[in-house]
Amino acid sequence: MTPDPAPVPGVERPALSALDIVRVVVLLVAIASLALWGFASWDLPWNIVFGVGAPLIALVLWALFLSPRAVLRVHPFLRAIVELLIYVGVTIAWWSMGQALIGTAFALVAVVAGVLSGRRALA
Repeated sequence: MTPDPAPVPGVERPALSALDIVRVVVLLVAIASLALWGFASWDLPWNIVFGVGAPLIALVLWALFLSPRAVLRVHPFLRAIVELLIYVGVTIAWWSMGQALIGTAFALVAVVAGVLSGRRALA
């Protein structure tokens, strides 16, 4: 294993926490869940439209409002509302596929991770 390179002047990397990793995993599961819902719940050709469109819309919302380098800087409460809308959409997608337990478990993990992250951001 190579040692860490010398720090570059003027470049600061934020420390990565376990919460950050959980949030990335939640986002990846959300995108995969929306794709699964779109492809599995609709007939052809709508399954292609929803299977590609639903995850794409979630990714665009994430890039606009939630990413570390968000295009639009908004109030933290508006960020939380956008994040909750994505999580609610994924939860409803799981419920509509007849998997209420998976949807509820996803919602619980996603909301707890979002609340903890929001508290850390406001502190």
